[in-house]
Amino acid sequence: MLKEDTENLGRTATAGTQAGTTAGTTAEADATRRATRLEALLGDPYAEDNPHGLRSLFAADTHRTPPQETEHLLTEAGLNAEFVPAEYGGRLVRADLLAQVLRPVFRRDVTLGFGYGIISLFAASAVWAAGSRDQREALARLLLDGGRATILHHELAHANAILRQEFTARAAPDGGYLLAGRKDVIINARRSDVHVVYARTDPARGPRSHSVLLVEPGRVPPGTVLELPRAQTSGMRGALFSGLEFIDSPVPADALVGRPGEGVALALRTFQVNRSLICGVVTASADTVLRSAVRAVSREAAGVPARRWHRPLAGVFADLLACDAMATAVLRALSLLPDRAHVCAAAVKYVVPDLLRDDLEELATVLGGRGYAHDSAEYGALDKLMRDLPVAGLGHAGTASCQSVIVPQLRALAERSWFAEPEPPRGLFGDGAGLPPLDHRLLGIAGGGDFMAASLVASARRLAGRRDGAGVRALAGLAEGFVGELRTLAAACRRLPDYGASALADPAVCGLSDRYCVVVGAAAVLGVWEAAQGGADPFLADPAWALLALSRLGRRLGTVEVRLPDGTQESVLEELVARYRAGRGFDLGGRELAP
Repeated sequence: MLKEDTENLGRTATAGTQAGTTAGTTAEADATRRATRLEALLGDPYAEDNPHGLRSLFAADTHRTPPQETEHLLTEAGLNAEFVPAEYGGRLVRADLLAQVLRPVFRRDVTLGFGYGIISLFAASAVWAAGSRDQREALARLLLDGGRATILHHELAHANAILRQEFTARAAPDGGYLLAGRKDVIINARRSDVHVVYARTDPARGPRSHSVLLVEPGRVPPGTVLELPRAQTSGMRGALFSGLEFIDSPVPADALVGRPGEGVALALRTFQVNRSLICGVVTASADTVLRSAVRAVSREAAGVPARRWHRPLAGVFADLLACDAMATAVLRALSLLPDRAHVCAAAVKYVVPDLLRDDLEELATVLGGRGYAHDSAEYGALDKLMRDLPVAGLGHAGTASCQSVIVPQLRALAERSWFAEPEPPRGLFGDGAGLPPLDHRLLGIAGGGDFMAASLVASARRLAGRRDGAGVRALAGLAEGFVGELRTLAAACRRLPDYGASALADPAVCGLSDRYCVVVGAAAVLGVWEAAQGGADPFLADPAWALLALSRLGRRLGTVEVRLPDGTQESVLEELVARYRAGRGFDLGGRELAP
């Protein structure tokens, strides 16, 4: 059966390669087929005898070992091809479609998703963005053959300990570099075939301080690199974190990716892909926890949760839909508006983890002690995800990293973009048909405007003229409330002095960035709801989910409130229970899951 299934996946890989030059609808259909096939290969996550189920994955976490049998399955399935652009023989066409394909993996285990493969994409992104043709082709061949890449960076998204260390590279007499330095916490350091190293090449501080080097462990002379002991982490315990120390390791000149001093710019350009993709896939992990909570409190006969649980369950479901709306919009923007997605990507990476952390705390009240049963396939996902999220870059260090992108832009956005920029193309929130492929080389940073704020203003303007039902009227009130918040932010941000880097030390300025990120989230929810009008899914076209999601976002601000029409929460809960019974996902797609 496995051989037949992986052969089918191989055939869809060919289709995926062709999709880069065909209509967007073909690419979307092909990604859906691949996601469905991967879901089937991984099987019923709750089955006791499934070697790729939650019980086996939780056991691997307990023993701090990678789930080798499941990793082998993903290798046979050719998952690495998802990280290679179609022009180099892989399946990567658009970032939003990549998130769709990866969700079956993350639905089961964040550690598996990071440890097996997504880190290879994060490492490869710099090469896709600025590498030479030879570098891109060589890395593509390595990944397509099942190899791994990892990233060595002082702002790694998944390992906060790396913030304290960095590498340096100085010019060697032969024209290459001598690489030195140490990092103690690197995922897959020992089992990667190539390291993408962000090394300081200029001792002076500034935007030209770092360069990117493509280092192959097998080409480093013996004795010039030391493998350090494995690092124990509180979360993602099955991932292999360890350290490396380079001792004036000679690296050839052709290892340089892009131009000397381009490392900071490359990090800023490519991390917007990484940030958005993390948000797009980790919501699938929260889906599993919500499913556990519904199972725990449903009446056996009718499958309906007791009334006291309606509010947290419906609220978390609305939050997951909102998180999916935010992530998907920015992931599509990477294709549609690649020179303008930088700030919005950081905003989404800022607000989605906040929502998910709060959601897990809400679900903890529903699950009670069952949520901390480590060996329970039915209920153990809560405890594991709460430990995994900070290590996966959804903790304090990830928040600070996003603030460092947003805060310096606030005054310029208030002065030149908000309430002045035209709204983005509707394909940003719709079915995505016709979107161009993702091209890392086109990604830009800073000064690109704010299409999400423009979308919010346009959505509120359209809603203000509608009178068709209490739900739409309430939605119009919420939309105007968020626009009012944007006006308040604009007035405050225009008064900001030229802080420079010191702005991050000002709690008041960081508070403005907090509020801005919530406004971006509201814009995504409204955009997706508008795009769903007249579509195939009556639930997404109904105002109820958007009302509940926006009301929860509004409470985070304390200034945006509206009385929800009767039946709003009940409508969202009804859809949640229906999806649970049918075995469908709790995201915008709502597709059928295994078994």
